[in-house]
This record gives sequence, C-alpha cells and structure tokens, in this order.
Amino acid sequence: MNWYAIKAIYLFEMARAFRTLTQSIASPVLSTSLYFVVFGAAIGSRMGQVDGVSYGAFIIPGLIMLSLLSESISNASFGIYMPRWSGTIYEILSAPVSFVEVVIGYVGAATTKSVMVGALILLTARLFVDYEIQHPVWMLLFLFLTAVTFSMFGFIIGLWAEGFEKLQIIPLMVITPLTFLGGAFYSINMLPEFWQKIALLNPVVYLISGFRWSFYGVSDVNHHISLGMIVVFLFVCLGFIAWLFRTGYKLKQ
Repeated sequence: MNWYAIKAIYLFEMARAFRTLTQSIASPVLSTSLYFVVFGAAIGSRMGQVDGVSYGAFIIPGLIMLSLLSESISNASFGIYMPRWSGTIYEILSAPVSFVEVVIGYVGAATTKSVMVGALILLTARLFVDYEIQHPVWMLLFLFLTAVTFSMFGFIIGLWAEGFEKLQIIPLMVITPLTFLGGAFYSINMLPEFWQKIALLNPVVYLISGFRWSFYGVSDVNHHISLGMIVVFLFVCLGFIAWLFRTGYKLKQ
C-alpha cells in the first residue's frame, strides 16, 4: 500500500476544501440552519409529535442526511473531475499507484469533509431544538458509512461527467428529490398504505430511517435492514469503480 500517495491526494483535497471554506463548509451549514428556523422553530412549534418525537427534533436526522448525501457526492465528483478536466489525471494513472489507493485518497477526503459538515449541522441544530441520541455508536456508524458510500457514488459521477453541468444533474435531479420523498420531513407511516409500499422502493428511505432510529429509537424500517442496504450499495460502488479503472473508461480515452 502506497501510503505516501494516499496522503498526498488526501492532503491536496483537504487543502482545496479549506481554501474554499465558505463554499465547502459554511454554505451547507447555513442552508440547513434555515430549514431548522423555518420547519423546526416556526412550523414545528405549531405541529404535534411524530412517533412520539417533537417535529423539530424529528426532522434533524433527515436534514443531516440531506446535506450529507449532497456534500458527499459533490466533494468526490468535483475532486476527481478536476484532474480529468485539467489533464493531471494522467500523472496519477502513470504513477505507481493502484486504483484502491486513488479511491482511498479522494473518497477519504470527501468523506472527511462530509462528516465535518454533518457534525457542524448536528451542533447547530442544538441552537434551535432539543434532541437526544439514544444510540451514538450506531449514529456514527450510519454517518460514516453513508458518507463513504455516497462519496464513492460521487467519484463515479466525476468519472462519468463530461462537463461541469453534468456534475450536478444526478444530485439535483435524482438524489435531492429522493431525499425529500424518503421521509426527511415525515414518517412514511403517515402515508396511505399503497404509497407506503411505493416509498419502500426509494433507497434513501432506508438511510434516513436507520439514521433516525439511532437518535430516537423509532424508524420506518428495521435498522439492520437499513445498515445492510448501505453496505450493499457500498460494495456495488466499489465494484463499479474497479471496473472503470480496469477498463480505462473515461480515464484513458
């Protein structure tokens, strides 16, 4: 394992994030804080409880997951797309570095930045609503695995995209709608029975449900199933990345 290469890629990506601190860290935290003000403090105070949890506290896991998914994808996709766009990707491909080491460097940096944003949002939420974390170890596990998995997914998008505009197509047109429809602001048990079954086809439901269970012990789906879904998606992404590097698709052409 070439730890020097991993360290170089990781530190380079982290340095880029700190150079754009306002855009990388402050912007998503501020945007999510507005959700807490509107839905948590203003609207939440006028609504009843959901599954025995106040509405303001109920939406915290969903809002963190919303930011975590978008930031993980954005950080990883932009990180690997820039070397492709500038041509420096050939320096990495010609270096004695395996695809595993490249992925660890880029995905590790994207995961770190996403977890930092998630932690800051969690701390910021305390200013607006009270909440508890019944299963902190599970919470950290869901947070970390989700960040790693969707950073890998973002890495794939960064290899697939042919322009800066394509980097935003899947996050904006697919991931964000799935998150809003995946129980970020409500429990799917509140839906009619038919739509509950339809909602279970949404993979983001399992992520939010498991993450919410780690906070309050309530969920729409068993947390073991949620964890299994994340692990399966993680290995699918890893296998697809291995295929991309082995075939050179969008890398060597």
